[in-house]
Amino acid sequence: MTTDIIISVKDLQKHFKGGELKALRGVSADIHKGEVVVVIGPSGSGKSTFLRCLNLLEMPTAGTITFEGVDITDPKVNINIHRQKMGMVFQHFNLFPHMTVLRNMTLAPMKLLKKSRKEAEEKAMAMLKRVNLADRAGAYPSQLSGGQKQRIAIVRALCMEPEVMLFDEPTSALDPEMVGEVLDVMKRLAQEGMTMVVVTHEMGFAREVADRVLFMDAGQIVEEGTPEEIFSHPTQQRTKDFLNKVL
Repeated sequence: MTTDIIISVKDLQKHFKGGELKALRGVSADIHKGEVVVVIGPSGSGKSTFLRCLNLLEMPTAGTITFEGVDITDPKVNINIHRQKMGMVFQHFNLFPHMTVLRNMTLAPMKLLKKSRKEAEEKAMAMLKRVNLADRAGAYPSQLSGGQKQRIAIVRALCMEPEVMLFDEPTSALDPEMVGEVLDVMKRLAQEGMTMVVVTHEMGFAREVADRVLFMDAGQIVEEGTPEEIFSHPTQQRTKDFLNKVL
């Protein structure tokens, strides 16, 4: 792992309902190039809000997010240019139902990266081969299983050639037997050196793939460390209580 910081978050706060609900209370974290950071914690701890703030799907109430040296919370910054460099995979796939798999994958590269149809389709087919779904290029999302949809959502994001991939509980909407096929794709990405921030309930994945684990509770990072430190030797009582329930 290098010391190149690709995302730096300082004192991030996010309030909802006019400040009544404080989803994030001063979160600071650095994410290094090529690092896999897995965020764990109970429901309602602010994990997904933190992730969605990284590409400003949620606008922070206060604090700064620096991506590749640019403060993207500055209103003068064109966030869409930076968003193109951050692939996002959601819980519920977000594929366009009226488009084929291939069209889902080529739309953004043609529109935003100005790729020709031929170039975009060649890249998309190469990506589909990687996840063993080349034979589904002409299918519509309704004809796919949940695991297939999520694998396509991942490679669709990769077609934009992002610098960072953000995953928001990518397996929580899947049937248990489909979880493995999605995690396998994510493991391969990690092995290839993709910078990843993953919010997940899959503790096995966190233990096996993460370079660093952040444990969040009540809108704060309670503890962070290597998987070995967090899962085998947590120092905070709140972390211990959480892991006792989920492991």
